[in-house]
Order: sequence, then structure tokens, then C-alpha cells
Amino acid sequence: MSDAVSALKGASFDGTVTVRDAGLQGMITLRGDLGSAKLKKAVKDATGAAMPGQREITASGDSGAAWMSPDELLVMVPYAGATDALSKIDTALKGEHYLAVNVSDARAMFEISGAGVREVISKLCPVDMSPGAFEPGAIRRTRMAQVAAAIWMTDAQTIRIVCFRSVAEYVYGLLCDAAEPGGAVGYFA
Repeated sequence: MSDAVSALKGASFDGTVTVRDAGLQGMITLRGDLGSAKLKKAVKDATGAAMPGQREITASGDSGAAWMSPDELLVMVPYAGATDALSKIDTALKGEHYLAVNVSDARAMFEISGAGVREVISKLCPVDMSPGAFEPGAIRRTRMAQVAAAIWMTDAQTIRIVCFRSVAEYVYGLLCDAAEPGGAVGYFA
């Protein structure tokens, strides 16, 4: 059996911001009635995090839950714990109408950090990244150039990005190009 590796095996780039492959992340797509008490409890039990509101992400340590649509969450746990978290969710939701799938190996995660993170994302995504419009705790599903992505801020100078693993190299290239030294345009100066 082979060892699991992240999409870009820890690649990193230092430009106006630091762009890095964030490594392996356990991810479970959970679809169902987000108002269900059983589903809320299942998410809390699997992650330790509260149920997120619309366009929000909640975290507890290395785990969390992100609102993806009116009936979908992205449950995040340490990579090694994804199978156990999925089992907990399946047990907790027995008898409910839901879908839970481990998508850890089908997704890639990147982290960009530095003072210019809002500008880098603004170059690539049709999202208002201005302070006040997009803050830590908010998440958006959007387009990053030609591909689907989800973005959120973990703090004022750090953004995480999730995309399909099949387009990880493309997304990494986009992020590196947008963070190229000398490319700052002063959106939020």
C-alpha cells in the first residue's frame, strides 16, 4: 500500500505573499437537512465545532465545518481521522436522509499568508475581498480563474483555498503568478 501524499507534496512559493500546499486534510462532504438537530449534533461530535451559519466556517483546533450550500457542509478533520469521523457521522445520522462521503483524496488545500492576501485573491476570484465585506469566519464558493474553489480567511493575513485535486497544479500556478513580486496593484493600500 502506498503512502498518502498531498497534491503538490509541500510546494511553497514566496512572493508578495507566501503560497503553500497545506498538506493532507481530511474532508467529508455532508449533505442533508442543516436544520436537523441530529445533523448538528453529528457535526459537533465529529469536529468539536459548532454548526456554521450561511457562508460561515467554524473551527475547533484542527477540525471544523464549512457551509457550502443550503443543504451541504464540508466537514474538515485531520487526514488520519477522516474515516473515523465519517463512521461517527454515519452512526449519528442513521435513519436520517443524508449523504456523507470522504473526499479527502479528491481535494487539495492551499494556504496563502502575508499582508497582501486580499489582493492576491481579488486578482483571481469575483469576490469582494475588502475589509468588512470578507472577514475571518466567512467562506465563499467561487471561481478561481477557470476552476471551482472555496476560500476562507483563518485570520486577517491568512487565506485557505480548497479545490479539486485534479486542478491543484493549475491553482498553485495561478496563486504564484498573482503573488509575483512587483505585481502588487494596491487594491487595499
